[in-house]
Amino acid sequence: MSECTHDCSTCKSDCSSRDLRVPANAKSSIKHVIAVVSGKGGVGKSTVTASLAVAMARRGKKVAVLDADITGPSIPTAFGIHQRATGTDEGIDPAVTPGGIKLMSLNLLSAEETAPVIWRGPVIAGVVTQFWQDVVWGDVDYMFVDMPPGTGDVPLTVFQSLPVDGAVVVTSPQDLVSMIVTKAVNMAKMMDVPVLGLVENYSYFQCPDCGKRHAIFGESHLDQVAQQLEVPILARLPMDPTVAAAFDAGKMETLETNYLADVAEKLDV
Repeated sequence: MSECTHDCSTCKSDCSSRDLRVPANAKSSIKHVIAVVSGKGGVGKSTVTASLAVAMARRGKKVAVLDADITGPSIPTAFGIHQRATGTDEGIDPAVTPGGIKLMSLNLLSAEETAPVIWRGPVIAGVVTQFWQDVVWGDVDYMFVDMPPGTGDVPLTVFQSLPVDGAVVVTSPQDLVSMIVTKAVNMAKMMDVPVLGLVENYSYFQCPDCGKRHAIFGESHLDQVAQQLEVPILARLPMDPTVAAAFDAGKMETLETNYLADVAEKLDV
């Protein structure tokens, strides 16, 4: 298989005709791969990833999460997983949550969870490819890939190397984000990855006493952005302290309310 060592989105060579995808582990059978992306950090992308995984698992599907945010891994925290990963001659065994969701993250391989990852981009991208190739995922209906923010080496590697069926773009209501989310959507389109839709996080806060919704970050312009980009809006999520608390406590699977249940139903094809 040919290998590309540059950013194909900016070159003039015919890289689009080459299949750069790498095979998964021989003991793995993964039916659908969905990337969860964002143009910037701090929009709750990992929370959305964890919520989607839980919602899909509640639909009776076999679910996995590949934590591709190597320098800021947080998926194990969301599910309360802190043990080291183990392996055999066949590959690395993923961690499994109480609800049966399979996980792989650099945190599961590091001696210390708080140790910083001071690696250059190509090394980080190589680790993501290894997570795909060397982890014994087994039978998986839906794998969600928690991507790092931006449009750098890792998103490029994931889009090129993994058989991504589509991308969910996470955003927030601020004006600046409309420009940033456009970059994320355009990158996916340039890599021939279908954009499944937009999820706006922190869209509003609903008063628990009167029920009125307040736009803490200002009024959203997501409708105009979605229309311009010709992509659907999948969900608008509230600022809910119980979700943040569950994420920090590793109890995302125990939350009764999952705001992305309807989105999981739409993605379940």
